[in-house]
Amino acid sequence: MSVKQRTESERILAARDQFVPRGIATTPIVVAWAEGARVEDVDGKTYIDFAGGLGCQNTGHGFPPAVAAMHEQIDKYLHQCFMVGIYEPYVEVCRRLAELSPCAGENQKSLLLSSGAEAVENAVKIARAATGKPGVVVFENAFHGRTLLTMTMTHKETYKKGFGPFAPEVHRAPGPYPYRGVSSTDSIDAVAKLLDEHEIACVVLEPVQGEGGFIEVPDDFPRRLADLCRERGVLYVDDEVQSGVGRTGPVWAIEHYDTEPDLLVSGKSLGGGLPLAAVTGRAEVMDAPHPGGLGGTFGGNPVACAAALAVLDEVATDDFRAHADELGAHIRTKLDELATHVDQVGDVRGIGPMLALELVTDRETKEPAAELTTRTTAAARERGLILLSCGTLGNVIRILVPLVISDDDLARGLEILEESLVDAAAG
Repeated sequence: MSVKQRTESERILAARDQFVPRGIATTPIVVAWAEGARVEDVDGKTYIDFAGGLGCQNTGHGFPPAVAAMHEQIDKYLHQCFMVGIYEPYVEVCRRLAELSPCAGENQKSLLLSSGAEAVENAVKIARAATGKPGVVVFENAFHGRTLLTMTMTHKETYKKGFGPFAPEVHRAPGPYPYRGVSSTDSIDAVAKLLDEHEIACVVLEPVQGEGGFIEVPDDFPRRLADLCRERGVLYVDDEVQSGVGRTGPVWAIEHYDTEPDLLVSGKSLGGGLPLAAVTGRAEVMDAPHPGGLGGTFGGNPVACAAALAVLDEVATDDFRAHADELGAHIRTKLDELATHVDQVGDVRGIGPMLALELVTDRETKEPAAELTTRTTAAARERGLILLSCGTLGNVIRILVPLVISDDDLARGLEILEESLVDAAAG
């Protein structure tokens, strides 16, 4: 009897088990190629991508203008370290971010970094330097990263178990979560109490809480929070690592709320698939740290900066915004229809094409259906759809489809989502 030959995926997954720590949670997909909203594995199976590299591919895998810019920059020079040798791509990204900034104030500056977590941490450093106060207020269901400080700021215990002690001076308030009974007023009152009790430098908020469950804040909340912060001399930091760079339609999600934060944190899709993040804000705040107080060896890598210029040019166009709005409306309609005949869909939510389903075992009790969520994403993967879950309760299916997806792929992806959820609920 012949022994079955291992597939390429099985071979690489075996090597992954041998050489890569178990603490990195992965899917069994081993990628060989990706373009637009399609991914192909090493055994030739193709997938429709509703994950976008965890929100890093808003303009699609291999966005041609970004790839062309990368190639052009590679032929000139690679790493320099901006602190050793200044280069124009870094300055140009900062100029473009200033032009697109939603932050308060006319003169805007930016610091470029390598990851969203690094950017959030530097936003806190800048806020502390600008205010002379140590404290940070964050919210339940927040995700801000995996460094010591940002892990402390993050709510979900899965990311924190066994890694303490945590950073001091981080205070948590309930975040608005209308589906689970937390209103804007509940949250604002809790923040005000923390500002009374502690010396707070900044309040950090995601306009759509990504990893926490795609919970968009109510329409009135950012304005009320901004007003409260300014009354108390506290900086309002808008964390758009996942919700920014066109994810919700406009370049920044905060634009839906007509509110000006003091600092903006961006990342993920900013680099077009390369590591790049930023902190942006008015000059007097950004200049508060002393010379040498900010930096990082790889922050603002020139190749990533070249890609970012192409990405920012694209997501700032009227055509991109119009398409994203149309795409979001179409997906929302399909998800709302799905909710009418699948009882386990408790809530459909999100902004633009950044949307999610919260699954429950019972719509009355709203008991989280985490196991159903896991079965649904696994069934989707078997059918050729990359689909991710999220939420502090593990019961939310999120959609981070590249915004360049074709109509046919979108239609088929939504069909697979429905088939997978219906089958998982029946089983």
